Amino acid sequence: MSTRVLLIDDDTRMYELLEQYLGQQGIKVTHAPDGGRGLAALDSQAFDAVLLDVMMPGMDGLEVCRRIRSRSTVPILMLTARGDETDRVVGLELGADDYLAKPFSPRELLARLRAVLRRAQPSAMAEKLEAHGVTLDVPAREARVNGRRVELTGLEFDLLVALVRRAGRVIPRDALLGEAGRSDTLVGERTVDVHISHLRQKLGEDGAKLIKTVRGVGYLFAREGP
Repeated sequence: MSTRVLLIDDDTRMYELLEQYLGQQGIKVTHAPDGGRGLAALDSQAFDAVLLDVMMPGMDGLEVCRRIRSRSTVPILMLTARGDETDRVVGLELGADDYLAKPFSPRELLARLRAVLRRAQPSAMAEKLEAHGVTLDVPAREARVNGRRVELTGLEFDLLVALVRRAGRVIPRDALLGEAGRSDTLVGERTVDVHISHLRQKLGEDGAKLIKTVRGVGYLFAREGP
């Protein structure tokens, strides 16, 4: 499963450079030329990280960062003008995970991007996920709800892992199988809906509250916290 990154930047040449360079590293880059379209892309697609320019016409990157953080925990790497310490400090205070001053080398950006992804995504070899009483032992492929073991099919378990990993973030219906590492599975969207329905039932009376349908887009596992 390739890593997917959203670049929010009005510099088309930078997008073309990063699309080619990061693509060679197995990272797919989607481009949004302004903040509004960047936020819209985040609402309709699932991304592993955001590359966010500060200086953009209209809504600047700091405001975009604030809005992203109000709805998502996706890692954010800010792209700032060299020497502009104020933007870097404010960006970090608003919830950015790291920053990189322009101009930068694609190699340095790749290193920083991988670093924020490592911090955001624990190693699957020892990964255990927990949210709202749902505990997933990924290597053992074991699911528990409030300490009670729940029997899931292989596909149900993979779908639940994908949803819990991105708790609080919408995963489009047509991308959910890929997120679950099942892009090779010949399953239609309707069948995905059926598996989600079964998952809700197996999670108990709160299943429908935990796995929410975002009409016309996909599914979201409820985020921890208030």
